[in-house]
Amino acid sequence: MRAVRRPAATMEPMHTSRKITVERNRLRFAAAHMATFSGDCEPLHGHNYDVFIEIEGPLTEDAWVWDFGAVKRAARELTELLDHKFILQRSSPHLEIREEPDSWEVSYRGRTYRFPASDVLPLPILNSTAECIAEWFAGRLFGALLQQGATHIRRLTVGIEEMPGQAGWYTLEL
Repeated sequence: MRAVRRPAATMEPMHTSRKITVERNRLRFAAAHMATFSGDCEPLHGHNYDVFIEIEGPLTEDAWVWDFGAVKRAARELTELLDHKFILQRSSPHLEIREEPDSWEVSYRGRTYRFPASDVLPLPILNSTAECIAEWFAGRLFGALLQQGATHIRRLTVGIEEMPGQAGWYTLEL
């Protein structure tokens, strides 16, 4: 039995969207962290992170969702902030954190670390998981895109990959 199709003139308009992606290449950073899980704290370690970005929305007057180069420049500024830093989850309820004029002291159950201030990027996140880093990154990237005039974006997704095949994602539905 064949399906009967309605003439195009009587069909409801469909929601359509366009999407661009920008990933890897120069959107990488190396950083150290120690996430907390189930009442424990990982040992200090690092990753070579890759960043994935998806942006959805209607086409602009120039017939693009947004300029790839502009997205890459904004994202690269963020990766440069993160690169070769210790990512400190400043809002962690599990870590004891003390900021000093030239250093940060982080303690967890008898283990204490002291980092030079120049090596630390304190982020307003609960944990230094890929998901929380992706959320911070997406918020900052969205702000940068708004400053560029990208007010038409409907969805922004950021993935932070810790190692191949292992990434945390965050999506802003706008």
